[in-house]
Amino acid sequence: MSRLLESLGWKPFFGQQLSLEDLEILHPARVMEIQRTGLVVCSANGEHQVNLGGRWFQEDAEARPTVGDWVLLGELRDTIERVLERSSLIKRLSAGTTSDVQLIAANVDTLFIVSSCNEDFNLSRIERYLALALDAGVRPVIVLTKVDLVDDHQGLIEQVHTLRSDLVVEGVVATRADTLGNLLPWCASGQTVALLGSSGVGKSTLVNSLSGEEVQTTAGVREDDGRGRHTTTHRSLHPLARGGLLLDSPGMRELGIVDAQAGVGQLFEDIDDLSRRCRFSDCAHAQEPGCAVRAAIESSELDERRFESYQKLLREEMYNTETIAERHTRSRQFGKMVRQHLAHSHKKR
Repeated sequence: MSRLLESLGWKPFFGQQLSLEDLEILHPARVMEIQRTGLVVCSANGEHQVNLGGRWFQEDAEARPTVGDWVLLGELRDTIERVLERSSLIKRLSAGTTSDVQLIAANVDTLFIVSSCNEDFNLSRIERYLALALDAGVRPVIVLTKVDLVDDHQGLIEQVHTLRSDLVVEGVVATRADTLGNLLPWCASGQTVALLGSSGVGKSTLVNSLSGEEVQTTAGVREDDGRGRHTTTHRSLHPLARGGLLLDSPGMRELGIVDAQAGVGQLFEDIDDLSRRCRFSDCAHAQEPGCAVRAAIESSELDERRFESYQKLLREEMYNTETIAERHTRSRQFGKMVRQHLAHSHKKR
């Protein structure tokens, strides 16, 4: 494979999915941007647009290409023949009432979870992003922006460390490149970094500073709540001078977690360990005698906020996952009924 593809994140994991026939007639490309009816991809021939054929819109959301995916283009490089198996996938429940999965990014190596040191700072929200990263098998790095706006940003960093002892937490001023040095190793050649966080925490400014040029529009901070204005409107990959790629995405007002039980379990493994020490295997950790979780809260071994966050995320994950599974079952049943009706009508003729 060409050096260009390697700089875009091509790894042996993807090459092992290609047959000799694939290598002869198909062309690997990385999805850089999703448009309304097509994609912007980058292949050994450079960057160009590819229309997304109608058959792809008949597939489930998780089967369609998303930003960061590796796809195989047809012989003329104008069609997508196949989406390669992903090394990682970050997804969420769609905002609103559609109860479907929305793909955020594929084949990401590191997730910068961006939170600012002003009114946006929220441990429970950071936990929500961490659960997504851990479930996807992506390295999480917590990036606290606007450290110049608070007197004790080190105290906030210490609070984040209580969520998980091995967390990497960096405090930065997104507009100052000299504060970003500790982030650069994650952005090395061939590495893909995604940025997630609420609107206005400085993700687009980080992209610009790490890129060394203005690739994303930024806006000022609102005076009423100290938050930046939302500027990014779609997800896109940006190549860096160091050879890595950065993926910026719109700020998320809602981050519904779905199909992420493993991530929640990893993030709160201390609470799971305590649960196994409860007297009753079905302990609800409320008023039951011999509850190790309640005992840990009362002795301050376990923070009650953390326990409540765990319960909330676990309930939400189970509900959302069941809701989508039921929706897909109904959809399959309806499709089967339609096919049977059409077949029956055809026989009558």
